[in-house]
Amino acid sequence: MFILAPTAMIRDVYLRIFFIPLLGIAIPYISGAIHYRLYSTPELLAYNCYFILTSFIIWRGSNWMHAKLRSVYIPVSKPFARIAAVSISNAAYGAAIGGISVLLWFRFSKESFAWNSFYKFIAVCMLAVVVFTLVYEILFLSKERELDTQLVSEMDRELTQAELVALHNEMDPHFIFNSLNAMGSLIMNNPMQAHLFNTNLSEVYKYFLLNKTKELIPLNEELDFLENYFFLLQIRYDKKLRLQIDSSVKSGDLLIPPCALQILLENAIKHNAFSEKDPLNISIIANGQYLKVTNSFRPKPYSANSTHTGLKNLSSRFRLICKKEINIESGPGLFTVKLPIIKQS
Repeated sequence: MFILAPTAMIRDVYLRIFFIPLLGIAIPYISGAIHYRLYSTPELLAYNCYFILTSFIIWRGSNWMHAKLRSVYIPVSKPFARIAAVSISNAAYGAAIGGISVLLWFRFSKESFAWNSFYKFIAVCMLAVVVFTLVYEILFLSKERELDTQLVSEMDRELTQAELVALHNEMDPHFIFNSLNAMGSLIMNNPMQAHLFNTNLSEVYKYFLLNKTKELIPLNEELDFLENYFFLLQIRYDKKLRLQIDSSVKSGDLLIPPCALQILLENAIKHNAFSEKDPLNISIIANGQYLKVTNSFRPKPYSANSTHTGLKNLSSRFRLICKKEINIESGPGLFTVKLPIIKQS
């Protein structure tokens, strides 16, 4: 004699198993429609089954009407109107079925008809239906909120993935532009080195293409890529560049966004003045919660033509992937970018 939520989304098997028989037994007793002293044990078992069947019929019918009213007739934008309509219709249905059931009971049982018991039976049926209508409506709304939260979370994840892809795509022309500039200079000055540069560039770019759609890769793979990339830089800059990678960095359980270190090398080369006498020193060490990339800080005397996408993209990628920010520190003679360490889970 109660209402179940109108969808299988709410798992209420145990509630149904418990409350349908309970209400089927309790309501006749509470209303005074049955007096146990008049019946033998087998008769009581049979009559209780009759009222439990009544309880089940009310539940099934109310369930069907709840589903129809909730999904078709009552707009989602008017929840109070929907709840009122469902409660009133279910209460009327419960009263009708309960009234018919108790009239049949008085007609064929040993009980004498009493208006007081009749009205009490119907009233308790209506009350039970309304109470459980509200209970299951609350449960259903709670489930809807949970599903909405999951949907929003999934949409956020897809949006994050789309933003990451967009950031990777922004890196493509940035990487190509710098590489072609370097090779163009070599073609003019040293064709043999240009050929060697082109061979190594194809390997480096192959790595970039294979990993550009990945959010994270093992740090060791990034370091191998960085060494190959630095070889290309040395062909162009010779002894003007120095790279030192501390042994603390070479850990097998750390992750990093692809090409993150390459971006920092590009940034250091682009914005600093260096020569064989005053080379650009770049070091990479692991320090606590960060991977520190430090380079000599000797800004060029003129403003470099930059779109400032390198560090911005890198910062955005870390923010989207691990909800952490990169730290940038600039001091006398040194420029440091601290990348959050990401460990394999």
